[in-house]
Amino acid sequence: MATTTQQPQKQGSDLNILAFWKAQQIPWRITVIRTSLERLAYKMLLPYLSLYIILMGATKTQLGFITSAGLLLMAFIGPALGNLIDTKGPKRAYIFGICILIGSYLAFGGARVWQVAALGMFLHQVGAGVGTASCASICGNCLASCDRAKGMLVCESLAAGLLGMVGPMISGWFLVNVMGVGANETPTDPETIRPLFFIAVGITIATLLLVIFKLEDLRWSGSVKKEKRSILKDGMAILKADKNCRKWVLCAAISNVPYTMIVPYVQVFAAQEKGASASELAAIATATALTSVICGYFVGILSDRYGRKKTLLATILMYMLGIAVLLVSKSTKLLIFVGLMSGFQEIGAPVSGAIQNELVPRQIMGRWQGVVRFFSSMFGAFLAAVAGIIYDTLGGQWVFIIYLACEAFLRIPLLMSLPETLTYQVDESKFADLMN
Repeated sequence: MATTTQQPQKQGSDLNILAFWKAQQIPWRITVIRTSLERLAYKMLLPYLSLYIILMGATKTQLGFITSAGLLLMAFIGPALGNLIDTKGPKRAYIFGICILIGSYLAFGGARVWQVAALGMFLHQVGAGVGTASCASICGNCLASCDRAKGMLVCESLAAGLLGMVGPMISGWFLVNVMGVGANETPTDPETIRPLFFIAVGITIATLLLVIFKLEDLRWSGSVKKEKRSILKDGMAILKADKNCRKWVLCAAISNVPYTMIVPYVQVFAAQEKGASASELAAIATATALTSVICGYFVGILSDRYGRKKTLLATILMYMLGIAVLLVSKSTKLLIFVGLMSGFQEIGAPVSGAIQNELVPRQIMGRWQGVVRFFSSMFGAFLAAVAGIIYDTLGGQWVFIIYLACEAFLRIPLLMSLPETLTYQVDESKFADLMN
């Protein structure tokens, strides 16, 4: 049965996390649990995911094209997915995305040639994108504005962050103690990594059952017109309605660059250019999650009290510092610092999501997210394809240098030109035609 949730009232001290948790709506809590379990599975694999495909014979250029293909598909289905969430609610899209993730891990685990593993990476891009869109819709609608950043960072840091820290510790221990990879060696055989994917399948099936049996059939758009809406027309209308939406689309496109140009290559660069061992690769991912656990919720408090823009800017600068250290470091010991700074990228993502949610009325949030996903995925797909070519021809360092330039000369100036959304009141009259 479709339901329309009500915004909870702010209760208790910001530091009383248990009271905050109890005060929030059940769908949001279920989403936090689902996301946390999925993060456990993904972070187990993250230190070795790109390396696994390369060990099976793929080049960095081919790895870039794989990432690009997944993002292109997400770009084209993003607006339709947003419209589905607005009109039918997020649950069925959520289930669909989780099923794709299960298929991706099965493809990874069963792969005997790199092309099948590439299919797994492609499916993972799509499944994660669909799941994230549903998750973002639930967070945006179930959390009050005064609690939005804290709530999203409870998920990111204290829940997903904690399990995300445990994940690479488990996989690193598994490779060393069960699969026989030397603690000071880089994995050189994909067979040592393969069993991790089947563990991820089991975890992801558990999240599927959680969503099927525990998540309500939510809907926020109110009465929906029976005639079919034009997805393209609605998307263009959103962009025409408010210049801040147009600015944010560019910001969001650049914010996607780390996931397309940096994350697929950090572990490969650390292993092949810096000589990081299996244990050190796991330590990078663990350090990233540690930052989320320690700092995430407090960054959320700062964002809800003092503003989204300043907080997001600080996380961007910290991540840029980590990437700069990765480029210049000569010792693998400094890679831990890189991992710690990478945690601020993960912390910044929910703050960025809070800004995005506060630029439009919640009745059109799904379509708005679809528009943003279209442009950010198209831009990301282009950069992902180019990144692999750059890595193979000019060298891996240029991938990271280009990212730093995008942040410094494009995203940060755009972000500073936007209003502070913590106190921003959306002019719903601009979006009236879209809310009927």
